[in-house]
Amino acid sequence: MGNKTLVYKQKVADNLSESYKHLLRLENAFVALQKNYSFPIDKDSFADIVESVECLAYSDQIIYRFSKLQDCMGAKLFKAVLLYEGENIDKPFLDILNQLEKMEIIDVDEWFELRDLRNEIAHDYEDNEELAINMLNAIFKSKKELEDILNSIKILVKIS
Repeated sequence: MGNKTLVYKQKVADNLSESYKHLLRLENAFVALQKNYSFPIDKDSFADIVESVECLAYSDQIIYRFSKLQDCMGAKLFKAVLLYEGENIDKPFLDILNQLEKMEIIDVDEWFELRDLRNEIAHDYEDNEELAINMLNAIFKSKKELEDILNSIKILVKIS
């Protein structure tokens, strides 16, 4: 392995570590909420969550960690993987995603759905109960997909 390859592998490893940290904290927040609520949550459960300072903090953590995970993967990890693979990253993000799809790391359409969800989070969701419920349920549904992407990268780059 060349020196550059080792440097790029370390970048992938560092970005994977950060991504897994966000995923773990996201999962821990869901586990805490699942002690009292089952997902997908409904309007009544959400009303109870909002009334509990502790549960509301967990739901905020879910939204925050999902957003941070998306940012880390899209802004850093994906580019590091392509650099490790010897690919040029000086191209539009869609081309980067298409290259990752060819490598069977992601599905571009699914990634854009996750990105759209992340962009919805960037707007003020607190004033729209239905949107907040839909976001929490969508994040719950998508966490396995995000974990699968991270695991695929871990296998590709041979990181233990």
